[in-house]
Amino acid sequence: MSVRPITITGEPVLHRRAEVVTDFGPELQTLIDDMLETQAAAHGAGLAAPQVGVGLRVFTWHLANEDGVPEIGVIVNPFVRATRPPDGDPDKHDDAEGCLSVPGLHFPLTRGDRADVTGLDRNGNELAFTATGWFARCMQHEYDHLNGFLYVDRLDEKWKKKARKAIRGEGWGAAGKTWMPGVDPDPFGHDS
Repeated sequence: MSVRPITITGEPVLHRRAEVVTDFGPELQTLIDDMLETQAAAHGAGLAAPQVGVGLRVFTWHLANEDGVPEIGVIVNPFVRATRPPDGDPDKHDDAEGCLSVPGLHFPLTRGDRADVTGLDRNGNELAFTATGWFARCMQHEYDHLNGFLYVDRLDEKWKKKARKAIRGEGWGAAGKTWMPGVDPDPFGHDS
C-alpha cells in the first residue's frame, strides 16, 4: 500500500465521467488499498479514484454514521439517489463542505439529507444501504466526483463566484497540480 498524490481542481480526470470497473483483479485491489491509505493520510471523509488520478468508478469513505454501515468502506460502480435538498440558502456553517481536490477551502452547499446507495464491494458482491445526515452528504459528494463534478460546481452563484476567485488565487484550475498527504503541509490544518 502507498499514499498517492491527490489531484487538484483543473486536472482533467476530475472533470470527466469515470469509467465503469469491469476487472476486480489485483490492479483494482491495489488501487483500493492505496486509496484507503491516501484517505487516512489526508484525514479525508471520502476519496474518489479520480482524486488520485484514476478515472474509475470507485470511492472510499471513513466516516462514522448512524446507518449501520461500516465506518470505513469502499464502493465500486455506485449509484446514489438522494432526496431533494431543502429549499433556501445553505447555512454557511452547518452546510460548509470541503474537498481534498480543492484543498483548504470550504463553501456552503445544500444537499439531500438521505441517499440510497447501491453498487458493488471490492470483490464484486452487491452492496446496498441508505445513508443519512453527513454520511449522505459524503456519498453525494464522492458520487459527484465519479460524474466529473466537484462540489464547487454545484454552489449557488454567490458562493461559486467566491470559489472561482479563491481557486484562481491559489493558482489552480490547470492540469498537473497535486498535493501529497503526509509530505506537503495539511491544507486543512490536521497536522498543526
